[in-house]
Amino acid sequence: MKHLVAPSLLAADFTRLAEEVTMVNESQADWLHLDVMDGHFVPNITFGPMVIEAVRQLSTKPLDVHLMIRQPERYIEQFRNAGADVITVHYEACTHLHRVVQQIKETGAIPGVSINPHNSVSLLEDILEEVGLILLMSVNPGFGGQKFIYNTLLKIQRLRERLTIRNLNARIEVDGGIGLHNAEKVLQAGADVLVAGSAIFKSENPTDTIRRFKEIGGEMRKFV
Repeated sequence: MKHLVAPSLLAADFTRLAEEVTMVNESQADWLHLDVMDGHFVPNITFGPMVIEAVRQLSTKPLDVHLMIRQPERYIEQFRNAGADVITVHYEACTHLHRVVQQIKETGAIPGVSINPHNSVSLLEDILEEVGLILLMSVNPGFGGQKFIYNTLLKIQRLRERLTIRNLNARIEVDGGIGLHNAEKVLQAGADVLVAGSAIFKSENPTDTIRRFKEIGGEMRKFV
């Protein structure tokens, strides 16, 4: 199976939200990525369950919801009820990470955990067996349009090695500064899911850009 492509709605034109989601529906994209920011964990505010519920009614793709918020355990059920298929929380935002991951599992969503660029993947050693997705931030979270931090490639490789040694099937997702110029390197390092915002929605032909992302080499590992 090929890698997955998850266009990030944060870069879409919100005055044409239905059209943008329809474009993703009709494209070769696999997921639709939604960044939830609270203005506390990150210095920006985006949207919450109401927007995700509206997108759910429009989208035919699984919704990949990335919670960049403090105390995410307070809102897991709301986001699942709004239509989230994958719910990712930050290592840095969870005092009791294992408990939050179990909470996500109980809703039926795929649980994911993310770490910021300055943190080592070794911090996730004790949670790898519990999650279906590990999201490595390749920019500092909070704003779209930032440049890719190339040290992330080493982190992807280290994480892939850990998953392989332990025979784990969690997907590795990478988010931030990804474009057609660096996507192949990200996949070669061991990533399974590419999140791209500006590179897709700001391009002249977003549907064709998604197709080009899908055609980049890199075989995805079997995921159960």
